Amino acid sequence: MEREKKLRDLSDIREWIHDGDRIAIGGFAVYQRPMAIVREIVRQGIKDLTIVGIVNSMDADLLIGAGCVSAIETSYVGLEKYGLALNYRRAVQEGTIKVKYYPEMLAWDRFRADREGWPYWPVYYLSDCDIVLRNPDIIEYSCPMTGKPVHALPAAKPDVVLLHAYKSDIYGNLQLQPRWMLPQIQDVDLARACDRVIATVEHIVDTEEIKKHPERTQVPAFKTKAIFDVNYGSHPTMTLDCTKEDVEAFSGYAEASKSKESFDEYLKKYIYDVKDNDEYLSLFGKEHLERLEDSDNA
Repeated sequence: MEREKKLRDLSDIREWIHDGDRIAIGGFAVYQRPMAIVREIVRQGIKDLTIVGIVNSMDADLLIGAGCVSAIETSYVGLEKYGLALNYRRAVQEGTIKVKYYPEMLAWDRFRADREGWPYWPVYYLSDCDIVLRNPDIIEYSCPMTGKPVHALPAAKPDVVLLHAYKSDIYGNLQLQPRWMLPQIQDVDLARACDRVIATVEHIVDTEEIKKHPERTQVPAFKTKAIFDVNYGSHPTMTLDCTKEDVEAFSGYAEASKSKESFDEYLKKYIYDVKDNDEYLSLFGKEHLERLEDSDNA
């Protein structure tokens, strides 16, 4: 039987992401976000999404600002040194999205439950805590071994996981960077929590190259549904050993998000008026992008 080739075109994104889906977005805070996929979701007008996350930033803020999100379950949405996630803030204040709060480690535990095939994850330290009072989805029960109170966190249950990967072959064997850090470890847990994983990839290589370092293939082909050959796929966020953070582009985003009117102009320029990620990147210029390449660590 011929092996399934997973390499597809990003414009086919609706085959894997549907209106009303629960989506988990790879990367961590402002690092290694699958921003090309996020922009394509906006471009194709996919709506009524629920974001289930751990620590979110521009990925969630952009989707919320574009009207693609109806609910979010996470610990944080912010732009770190660039300030508040203002689209998210406006949506919360205006009541246009539903928010369920889970502290960072509890948010991660929810994906651990999915990874293990459990409907919930037990937590032993939430008694008399406002987190429980404000989140009705966290349920208290008695430990059958000790009789002490335990709280059940519902599994995250993402319908689809979106990643930006360092390297892959055409069959979708996703490899991590030679050195792994928190964003990469989180991506592995997200992928193991879901049966529908799609990813943009910086480097498409021959399978023989993948075989040289099997220990780096932490998301094997049977977990992936589609991969997309997209350089600078996390722009303007950085990807370890590939590209640096684009401070200029990130600052421009933060400035544009200060009002709905200026953000609508941002969406028009960088998403609606360009047909794909290549045209988006052309707005920044080849020389500018080359300066972002992390050649010291590649």
